[in-house]
Amino acid sequence: METLSSLLMLAATVVFVILLIRILAAPIKWIFKLAINGALGFVVLYIFNFIGAFVGLSVPITLPSALITGFFGIPGVLFLVLLQILF
Repeated sequence: METLSSLLMLAATVVFVILLIRILAAPIKWIFKLAINGALGFVVLYIFNFIGAFVGLSVPITLPSALITGFFGIPGVLFLVLLQILF
């Protein structure tokens, strides 16, 4: 009888782990995508600041600005430049 309850407990644990992985897979994927986009936004802002130094434009590279650039791409950079000019 102990063997049966051990097998049932093992089966329940396996089902629980599979469900947990399926539930957490989507948020982990979004977090990973956000991190990749933020890193790409950092690179774009770095290149923009390098080129913009010749014209006199620069955008401070912070986590929010990198995420905005990573999420919105070129329109995000233009938005940050517009904010920098206005404020």
